[in-house]
Amino acid sequence: MKNSDSLPLVHSVYFTLKDSSAESCEKFRAACRKYLAGHPGSVHFSAGYLADQYDRPVNDREFHVAVVGVFENAAAHDAYQVSDRHNQFLAEQAENWSQVRVFDAVG
Repeated sequence: MKNSDSLPLVHSVYFTLKDSSAESCEKFRAACRKYLAGHPGSVHFSAGYLADQYDRPVNDREFHVAVVGVFENAAAHDAYQVSDRHNQFLAEQAENWSQVRVFDAVG
């Protein structure tokens, strides 16, 4: 495989919240947008809810809010990980989730 450091990096994060109410999910999604969107080197960002209409055997439904960020390359992603806004998000929101799963892919 060629050096993947120069390829776009897709950073997908799935949060299972302690409080799964609609209000809690919206508050959490708003915090995601405030702190995680618009970082240097980001080419795409979205934060959304579990799609209730897709309840099929192949769908993983063990989350409430999903965040997907696409970065130009690994360096942009790595800078995002240590940014002040990302760290602020972690400090303010970590107590709100019971589980977080991260999937990073290049290509």
